Amino acid sequence: MPRSEAIPVLENPDVGEAARWLCDAFGFTLRLLKGAHRAQLNVGTGAVVLVEQSSGPGRPGGRRHGESVLVRVDDVARHHKRARRHGARILRPPADYPYGERQYSVEDLAGHVWTFSQTIKDVAPETWGGTPGEL
Repeated sequence: MPRSEAIPVLENPDVGEAARWLCDAFGFTLRLLKGAHRAQLNVGTGAVVLVEQSSGPGRPGGRRHGESVLVRVDDVARHHKRARRHGARILRPPADYPYGERQYSVEDLAGHVWTFSQTIKDVAPETWGGTPGEL
């Protein structure tokens, strides 16, 4: 298992195809492929696990409302360009936000939403309505 503290697990109808596409479009790397039903991908210093989509009681398959993954990158513009080149469906183009991040959102082949974020400046949370907490 990857060493990450938190690891999203995402269902996909074709794990192999999803793994290849995510590596090509987003620059992830394959850590481990287990048959056709499970893959572990390196996502920078983090990870994501892909599993075969299931169905049955309480498991309708497909994306659930509000499900998404946030990934930090060094250069949102370059990352966005790569994702578009590989046919990613752009949901929200790159934009700067008052909390000091530049972000864009994209949908993968299975309908999962990914937001890629780049820190562009250090901004005190109080200036944009946030409340600082413990790091």
